[in-house]
Amino acid sequence: MNPRAVMKQTAIAAAAFAALVSGAALAQDANKGDFRVCADPNNLPFSNRSAAGFENKIAELIAGDLGKHLTVVWHPQRRAFVRHTLKADLCDVIMGVPASLEMVATTRPYYRSRYVFVYRSDRGYGELTSIRDPRLKHLSIGVQLIGDDGYNTPPAHALSEQGIVTNLVGYTVYGDYREPNPPARIIDAVANGTVDIAAVWGPLAGYFAARAPVPLTITPITDTVGFEPLRFEYDIAVGVRKDDGALKDRIDAALDRHRADIERLLNEYRVPLVVSAARAGH
Repeated sequence: MNPRAVMKQTAIAAAAFAALVSGAALAQDANKGDFRVCADPNNLPFSNRSAAGFENKIAELIAGDLGKHLTVVWHPQRRAFVRHTLKADLCDVIMGVPASLEMVATTRPYYRSRYVFVYRSDRGYGELTSIRDPRLKHLSIGVQLIGDDGYNTPPAHALSEQGIVTNLVGYTVYGDYREPNPPARIIDAVANGTVDIAAVWGPLAGYFAARAPVPLTITPITDTVGFEPLRFEYDIAVGVRKDDGALKDRIDAALDRHRADIERLLNEYRVPLVVSAARAGH
């Protein structure tokens, strides 16, 4: 081959390689401008692939405030979710984690909610709120279970401690992932009469009860003193890696600036809110 031609091809190849490296660098720089959130693609009212959940929308608010592009990494929210997502560096944050979660650094809470009772309004129970109400011994009660091993949620534990066991019906929060929003099956069971009443995490109850084919009543679960260390109310925050304090601080500031927007969203999604001492004094 003509030496001049060889030199020309070499120069072209070098230019192409330089362009490739430059493009990769630009792509890496562009990713630095992303606000990467790991979320479940099938878990309303929190998140879904259509970005219809309130956590999707709060993430959009934060990303906009930070001047970043929101990128969502979809991953089913199962056991070891944090280890397989945030700790694997698939994303920068996880929305909607308990503020007490020790495996991550958490922002200031952006809402506080509680477990509630859900029952058909036509059942004539009045305002059933107490976890110690004697009527619960004679009602079929839906309770949420976590994981394949059926780990019990606080209401299930509290009811069991009172000897209310045989009339409990468990509904896993994971459910059949081939169906839309698997955790909502417990609300369906109340609406269609499969169970008389259910003890449900507030945001899930509020959202799906409002969309049920029959009127449903939601009441806060009370009389929980004496069941410690069980907790029936939780502050909810954004989770970041423990070594990412700078991002945590920026998200805290964004949450403060958009507090009214977030509260409006939560009300739209019928989230039963509890005013914590920290929020009340803010």
